[in-house]
Amino acid sequence: MSRQQSPNPAEAYEHYLGPAIADPWTRVLLQHAAPRPGERALDLACGTGSVARHVAPLVGAQGKVVALDISPEMLAVARALPAPTGATIEWREGNAIGLALPDAAFDLVLCQQGLQFFADRAASLREMRRVLTDAGRVGLSVWQALQRHPVYEALFEATARRLGAAIPDVASSFSLSDAEELRALLGAAGFQRIEITPQSLDIRLPAPERFVELTVLGAATTIPAFAQLDAAARSALVETVSLEVEAVMHRYRDGDKLTFPMSTHMAVAYA
Repeated sequence: MSRQQSPNPAEAYEHYLGPAIADPWTRVLLQHAAPRPGERALDLACGTGSVARHVAPLVGAQGKVVALDISPEMLAVARALPAPTGATIEWREGNAIGLALPDAAFDLVLCQQGLQFFADRAASLREMRRVLTDAGRVGLSVWQALQRHPVYEALFEATARRLGAAIPDVASSFSLSDAEELRALLGAAGFQRIEITPQSLDIRLPAPERFVELTVLGAATTIPAFAQLDAAARSALVETVSLEVEAVMHRYRDGDKLTFPMSTHMAVAYA
């Protein structure tokens, strides 16, 4: 299998997964959150900045955008990309469960596929509520159940089996898939008028082999046994998983592209 090598995972995410997955879902999130000119927006767990770059033109030059992430590598990639029109983006390193931001500083908090990864989801939602004005709102998204994503399910099952791990250990991105659990978390944090909407999109990715490689290696990073593997062993893991999931991948393959559905819950709630 021929593989392209990226200098770091953050660049791989931005250049390969960003345009195909992050950007389409960002547009859906912003349709639900409906940013307005002049608003102050916080993009929490911003990654390489898809949401921040899309919201900046919508709030305009009179608005404000702060983009915060715990990963300096993600932020370095975000800062290096061309600045969008509209609001200037302030890129900040920080932790979602303890925001070094003042009370009532934002009209809108956005969080795309970040909440499920936070060490303390309840604390992070209380922080989102704290930094919002009394009339502010939060817009966030979390993936629906892994079983609704057969491509990821096959890859995660094969990866976990090869590393002697449990499925939840490699599938944390799908760990907050219950809409009622999400609703309860938002309510407990003090949010009101909570609206949760299921959404699905067909995702189209070039270079299926690249997708398999990035997904397997990304999932495996949470497994202690993976840290002991050298480069050759990691390549062998990718090759083995690729063979195991070949039949599943074939169902969604169209020439040199993959097309498969992804489903998320979009939540909008008010302070």
